[in-house]
Amino acid sequence: MTSTRHRAAILTIILVSYFMILLDNSVIFTALPSLQSELGLSPSQLAWVQDAYTLVFGGLLLLGARAGDLLGRRRVFVFGLAVFAIASLLIAVAPAAWWIITARALQGVGAAIVAPSALSLLTASFEGAERDRAVAWYAATAGIGASLGMLVGGAAATLLSWRAGFWLNVPIGAAMILLAPRFLPETETARGRFDVVGALTSTLGIGALVFGLLHGSEAGWADPIALASFAAAVALLIVFVFAEARAAQPILPLRLFRSRTRTGAYLVRLTYLGAMIGFFFFTTQFLQGVLGFTALQAGLAFLPMTLVNFVVALAIPRLVGRIGGTWPLVVGILLTLAGMLWLGQLGAHSTYVTGVALPMLLIGAGQGLAFAPMTSFGIAGASASDAGAASGAVNTFHQVGMSLGLGILVAVAAASDVPGADPAVALSAEVSAALTGAAVLLGIALTLALVLIVPGRRSAGVQGGNTSPSHSPASAPTLEV
Repeated sequence: MTSTRHRAAILTIILVSYFMILLDNSVIFTALPSLQSELGLSPSQLAWVQDAYTLVFGGLLLLGARAGDLLGRRRVFVFGLAVFAIASLLIAVAPAAWWIITARALQGVGAAIVAPSALSLLTASFEGAERDRAVAWYAATAGIGASLGMLVGGAAATLLSWRAGFWLNVPIGAAMILLAPRFLPETETARGRFDVVGALTSTLGIGALVFGLLHGSEAGWADPIALASFAAAVALLIVFVFAEARAAQPILPLRLFRSRTRTGAYLVRLTYLGAMIGFFFFTTQFLQGVLGFTALQAGLAFLPMTLVNFVVALAIPRLVGRIGGTWPLVVGILLTLAGMLWLGQLGAHSTYVTGVALPMLLIGAGQGLAFAPMTSFGIAGASASDAGAASGAVNTFHQVGMSLGLGILVAVAAASDVPGADPAVALSAEVSAALTGAAVLLGIALTLALVLIVPGRRSAGVQGGNTSPSHSPASAPTLEV
């Protein structure tokens, strides 16, 4: 029988490692202006600092989960931590744009290996009520990590350097690497195949699409490189679909999309997260570039949204238990859309309270309502054999949505550029256009929910709560960033 102290050590190692990964999904936002200034990054390069991480993270998540199944989850977990820590060190000493973008991609590889293994190790280490509490801590860590990343990044950039947020990962990662073999249980290895073709074609296909969007926004949409990127994206994604249809052990089983509800949940997540990444990316630039906030003040400026999000999220389990998840999802998207439309009115003379803080309250409430049902519908009705793949698909669409959304919204912002205008006026125009574009993405998400999820739940005879096949590891909330 595992002692209480031993179980506490297991939980601590897993949560600290997971927290570190989620922290780096958002630690960069409040540090963007100082990072851009120091390394002389263009707008598209600045976007790639974030997209390189989320794109590789999302593209390799399913392959990372498969690696844990085949090679042993503790072994894979430790390897992923080593990759993540080394990549963090490389980011902290980055001298140029190409270096930091490459290192962020490597960091995404580490995150894609650690994240699925962390959840699997957690659920394998606890049973019954203890497992429920451990998973609750895991879900809470997701929200705290995303929010605290804004504060840590802002504090580091203001008091020390934007590099400090990444230096922090090195000793933490080293400590977890030393402790993991001592406390974490090893899982049995299994026979099977890696769907390398599926992982590479999906990641490279989405990468080519994002590159085309970012390059085209600067060089023009008729530029040969942009056109070649779009053509490559289409070809690679077609190959991906054919590869998944023929693979004996596909990285993303196409049968998951036979469910109208699951398909709707994946597409809603893609567009919703595309809007939210734009919200963080552009709002922090407005706070610092127009309102004159320091990076730390910008991090603190997001607290109203974080607090409302936390309070609403606490009430969601009871609410979904009473009325199901369908209408909390729809109302959540509506509130987020209203807040984003409000934010889209930002101008050079806007104030923090009325221009930013109040719409943030709507966005925070919307997020708190929408995320849990979005996750539940993504795994609804999946068979026991497909539960892990369905959960992985939720996370993949989450990360890919952020990569694609940021690429689209950076292109929208570039199209609104006002040559010769006052810098504050020009930046306000770009932020306003991007956030209005984010509202359009949320409008698409709302339409998808109404067309695919709401009718799907009615035809199934339920209102929507957690309809996963069981309280399995796959049904736990994952990577809610």
